[in-house]
Amino acid sequence: MRTALVYHEDMTAARLLWEDPECEIERPERLTAALRRLQQGGLEQRCLQLAPREASEAELGLVHSPEYVSLLRGTQALDTQELRALSGQYDAVYFHPSTFHCARLAVGAALQLVDAVLMGAVHNGLALVRPPGHHSQRAAANGFCVFNNVAIAARHAQQKHGLQRILIVDWDVHHGQGIQYIFEDDPSVLYFSWHRYEHGRFWPYLRESDADAVGQGKGRGFTVNLPWNQVGMGNADYLAAFLHVLLPVAFEFDPELVLVSAGFDSAIGDPEGQMQATPECFGHLTQLLQVLAGGRVCAVLEGGYHLESLSQSVCMVVRALLGDPVPPLSGPMEPHRSALESIQSVRAAQAPHWTSLQQQGSAPTPRPGTCSADGRTSLVLPGGPTFKAAEAQASAVLSSLLGQLHLHPTPPVRTAVALTVPDAALGLPPAVLHQEGSAPQEETRAWARLHEALAQDTAFTALGKVLHLLKGILDGQVSSGVATTPAAAAMLDVALRCSLSHRAQRVLCVAVGQLDRPPDLANDGRTLWLDIRGKEAAALSPFHVSMPLPGTTGAFLSCVLALVLPLAYGFRPDLVLMVLGPAQGLQEPHAALLAALLRGPAGGRVLVLVEQEPTSQLAGILARVLHGDAPPSLGPFSTAPPEDTQALLYLRGQLEAQWKMLQVAGEDAECWESRR
Repeated sequence: MRTALVYHEDMTAARLLWEDPECEIERPERLTAALRRLQQGGLEQRCLQLAPREASEAELGLVHSPEYVSLLRGTQALDTQELRALSGQYDAVYFHPSTFHCARLAVGAALQLVDAVLMGAVHNGLALVRPPGHHSQRAAANGFCVFNNVAIAARHAQQKHGLQRILIVDWDVHHGQGIQYIFEDDPSVLYFSWHRYEHGRFWPYLRESDADAVGQGKGRGFTVNLPWNQVGMGNADYLAAFLHVLLPVAFEFDPELVLVSAGFDSAIGDPEGQMQATPECFGHLTQLLQVLAGGRVCAVLEGGYHLESLSQSVCMVVRALLGDPVPPLSGPMEPHRSALESIQSVRAAQAPHWTSLQQQGSAPTPRPGTCSADGRTSLVLPGGPTFKAAEAQASAVLSSLLGQLHLHPTPPVRTAVALTVPDAALGLPPAVLHQEGSAPQEETRAWARLHEALAQDTAFTALGKVLHLLKGILDGQVSSGVATTPAAAAMLDVALRCSLSHRAQRVLCVAVGQLDRPPDLANDGRTLWLDIRGKEAAALSPFHVSMPLPGTTGAFLSCVLALVLPLAYGFRPDLVLMVLGPAQGLQEPHAALLAALLRGPAGGRVLVLVEQEPTSQLAGILARVLHGDAPPSLGPFSTAPPEDTQALLYLRGQLEAQWKMLQVAGEDAECWESRR
């Protein structure tokens, strides 16, 4: 099994014993509801289920003081009045006679998950725990958190397994200040947190939650805070934060392990966050993280207080960890202006520390706004919906997602390969289908008439297999596929036309190599053509973009994260066609990463066509990443040449008015210029 699930029913024992409106939302049902939804979806049964042990006091001491651990040990013997009095000494905390046991189990669950992943028993996993941990500090409980589960897991990974670079991603809606304090001077741990901040007016009301808090001493640049200064952030905002801040820095950092402080109070319907991100968004975020650290991702539950939203979000994360396709993102793919301002501020604060942010550029986006005399842009916050209206909206969205999953279940075949010449040496997982079937001869012959190159025997046979595989993807029988073929340009043209005539409303074509866009292809917005190996950087139209092949790993990552994926997610395709044609020039790890990242925009519906050399193993590598395996390492990060950076900036400037996901700044350009 590739994914571990760590849970113990004893972690539901602690509960609030007195009235406290602030603390009553942290209740045992958070775990039971999430587990029940995993069981109903058949996801729990597909995971390796691990029963956690209690963390030892020595393990707790990796982060917490002996006096604090002793204090918590003593809560087991306190009566309700004494527990209430002790709880009152901390901010938003309650203790129960079972708290010490539950909290040690929560830490132990995180440690067992890390051990299972780093020892190779599983690829990844989720620890379903309470109490949460990311607010807890060396000698203080805080914000429902008793022991800092993720921080202890990181120290454990360093000490037991010798890891030197660990990434912690905290997508809870509250700032995990406990984790920040523990690692703020440590360059071996990169901590990323987004959080509701509202210019310091939201809990925990800390100045050090803002974007300019970047760490201390040797740890400067290894704390990355992205403050949300407005409620209502949604899927586009979260995705933009990953593409334009987290992932460039994370690839440059090159972690050996990814730990996720997985709080779902940042999801739609949650009373704490008041955000709009839907459950499938967290599946997409998980997929994006799985291309790091060889796929070694350990998610540990933090917050989340709307039971249905929490439960569905947990399921989406587990689906992604299992390698299943995740439904396409819903809602408009245009980040809020306030989100872009936050992204711009964190990029500016972090650029001195990270080459990847410097080479993407940070020119502001021209946007309408009112510029005051001091160069500030006025921002009018829209009136938010009432709580009842927001609750009704969340219920409708969550019900719609369940209906979508019922109507469009996961295809029975996740990945299929159609090879011109069978190759047993590809080393494919047993679950990858070796497709033997072909489209009917008459249908194949009709499509072959479009190109003389497809009438030849080998090409004709390959065309039949490609058509058969393509129909399986479009009909929902296969999620993704890889086909080797001669005459890649002609095959792409037929695959594109067949898709548009069958079920696909919008098709994204990512062409790498000597592949020209068909001249008679309608420019009707149904096809977005990205040419990676064009002669020059050119936006021939909003739906036809050409980019020279990036010359270094850094340039390739910038191209993919700052151009290809924002365009792909903004276009919202029904199908992705990725084609590696003649003289395509991509190294195998680069091609594998591109394929892995393109799984997201179309909900896993990807067909890769490869004009392959007889001795190449590329088709097998691509099939494995489409099946959910992590792509191979890109190797050391290298800076982008100036010409690649200029080409990228030029294209973004040409296209971002049409494609809002390309934007990385929220201020009016004239206002920004006046402050230079």
